[in-house]
Amino acid sequence: MTHADVSPAQSSSPAPGGEDAAALIAEGGAHLGIELGSTRIKAALVDGTGAVLATGSHAWENELVGEIWTYSLDAAWAGISDCYADLAREVRAQHGVELTTLGGLGISAMMHGYLALDADGEQLAEFRTWRNTFTTEAAALLSETLSQNIPLRWSISHLLHAVQQGEEHVERLDFLTTLAGYVHWKLTGKKVLGVGDASGMFPIGASGDSFDAELLERTAALDPIAAMPWSLPDLLPEVLVAGQDAGHLTEEGAALLDPTGTLQPGAITAPPEGDAGTGMVATQAVEPRTGNVSAGTSAFAMVVLERPLSGPREEIDLVTTPSGHPVAMIHTNNCTTDLDAWLGLFSQFAELLGAPQSAEDLYGTLFSAGADGDADAGGVLTYNYVSGEHQTGVASGRPLLVREQSARFTLENFMRAQLYGAFGALAVGMDALLKDEGVRLDVMYAHGGIFRTRGVAQQVLADALGVPVALGESAGEGGAWGMALLAAHTARTTAADGAAGAAGGADGGAADGSGATAAGDAQSLSAYLDEVVFAGQDITTRSPDAAGREGHTTWLDAYRGGLPLARRAGDLLR
Repeated sequence: MTHADVSPAQSSSPAPGGEDAAALIAEGGAHLGIELGSTRIKAALVDGTGAVLATGSHAWENELVGEIWTYSLDAAWAGISDCYADLAREVRAQHGVELTTLGGLGISAMMHGYLALDADGEQLAEFRTWRNTFTTEAAALLSETLSQNIPLRWSISHLLHAVQQGEEHVERLDFLTTLAGYVHWKLTGKKVLGVGDASGMFPIGASGDSFDAELLERTAALDPIAAMPWSLPDLLPEVLVAGQDAGHLTEEGAALLDPTGTLQPGAITAPPEGDAGTGMVATQAVEPRTGNVSAGTSAFAMVVLERPLSGPREEIDLVTTPSGHPVAMIHTNNCTTDLDAWLGLFSQFAELLGAPQSAEDLYGTLFSAGADGDADAGGVLTYNYVSGEHQTGVASGRPLLVREQSARFTLENFMRAQLYGAFGALAVGMDALLKDEGVRLDVMYAHGGIFRTRGVAQQVLADALGVPVALGESAGEGGAWGMALLAAHTARTTAADGAAGAAGGADGGAADGSGATAAGDAQSLSAYLDEVVFAGQDITTRSPDAAGREGHTTWLDAYRGGLPLARRAGDLLR
């Protein structure tokens, strides 16, 4: 792989390999990925090499209902169907055909959280997202019981919290899943989950393909859970790894996606995944000593490990790739929300001046100003805590802009501080992984909207982490594309397995496996990404700048020093 600019081609036709894109779509050879992100539901339709054929989107927002961050499932279904309709319109406009059948389908969504259903499939409590941080006592008990860091946002923390609080619904529980697992179940009838998303529900065992049986037993023995009328393992979905058959789109599922009835059932589906897993796939960060940063409403870094960590650490979650390889995850609840709010203010100011700016131009201009700021941001600090931030011990978020009287308060330094602040909590967590644990990392791939202004946030992140950061043009829309790649991989894998089985049945198969090879062995996810999707692609890489690295270190030291103020603000400003 070379390093310059570009990602999957977004052309209408012909599709790579000389095939006509319209014919490919009409024949049901395209693969669809849909991701329910924090602020947008996105869809990407790709061919077998990952080239993007069409996209769709729908904007939505979480709600604070009482003290719970949530999304209604009605809003999820309305958003999914609207996103699909947007995609279908683009297919018609670009390719002149109707989208009637799919080769593969995959669903991903925000990881973690709590979605509880009864035996009739009815929702029992609000969908509780990763953003809720009220599970402190439950997570602490689980971490002690399992000798492993169990984060506040994990499904098992939410479950134990609900049981401890004596919530009325817990005795009627029949199925516990994530948002991706729920949508997949409604589309296919299968209560399954990809291992990457499952690893945010409960720890995965050493085999990398199922929940840890011993830890399940220990958790089930806790007094509050032992008193429940259900068995903990029975509540959880079946775990699958990338490439496995996760069921087929049913007639009812097709109607949920496309109420017009144009889309037909039958597409094979990939195991549903979390947005962390799709980010790893979209950036080819699935091998040891690679990692990726996904930046949006929240931010998380995923680093594929080559050896175990020294022991449990509060800052580090242990999850997996979609293939089940161990990953260290640094998750922060906050990233771009406060930055977007400030840029919205500048947008209003531009309108008052009679010179309105497009979002692209506004972000480009102000991000470029940030690149020209002092390396230490001139003594300007920002704490972007719209919600609580577990990485830095801030229980309740209150965004803050802080500066000393002598700070060099310029637009350039203000914007650099905003960019530093977007990754501030992430940088604190990554210090624990890279410095304290000595984890080796050759390259960090990045994706998310903050990287659309080429080079600016990318360089900030490289300086913050002290690691080269690589970026492709797919960086702004990676999640849905990553899920589409997983759908394509599943379709290829099951087709190869089927061909191998047919060949073995025809000739008995060779003892050395040559019959299966002749029919076409399935590729691993890593091989598929390396040999098919990313082969020949150019990616830009930014290495840490010495002055930028030194300036960020100075800024981060001051940021750490001001954390007591951020914690106190949450207590006082209610």
